[in-house]
Amino acid sequence: MQDRIKQLFLKMIDFDHDADLIQHFTKVHSYCRLIAACEGVDDHTAEVLEAAALVHDIAIPLCNEKYGRHPGNLQEKEGPPLAREMLSGLDFSAEEIDRICTLVGEHHTYLPMDGMDHQILVEADFIVNSFENGLPKAACQNTYRKIFKTAAGKKIYAAMFGLAE
Repeated sequence: MQDRIKQLFLKMIDFDHDADLIQHFTKVHSYCRLIAACEGVDDHTAEVLEAAALVHDIAIPLCNEKYGRHPGNLQEKEGPPLAREMLSGLDFSAEEIDRICTLVGEHHTYLPMDGMDHQILVEADFIVNSFENGLPKAACQNTYRKIFKTAAGKKIYAAMFGLAE
């Protein structure tokens, strides 16, 4: 694991102090890493994607405190500044931080997808959310048809939820 990803991972664990949120971003990170590797994403893009996966839900605690809830639109609004602050001092370039913040600000926006990294982050988040929320099979099938585009994401999601590819 790259040093700055390791540092960010530990920083996010310390930030969240919530087992459910930590488990969630850990799983999203793992699926992002796997899908990116299967899809042949270059190492630099994959590392930026991994960072985005770790901080993608960084705004949930703030949204819960500020609004009493944390829907996707509020996470997308509040997340990028928190992610930017979290990433400061971790040896990410300004360009990398901008991309990570863009992904955080779009991770609940499904159309249009803004690059392969955006597609992979959304797919990984759906894999984890569908399981965590106990999404019914019919809803999983609909999600599969509408959201999944990568071969690896499709394979994982179909296998996990018993769907025909």
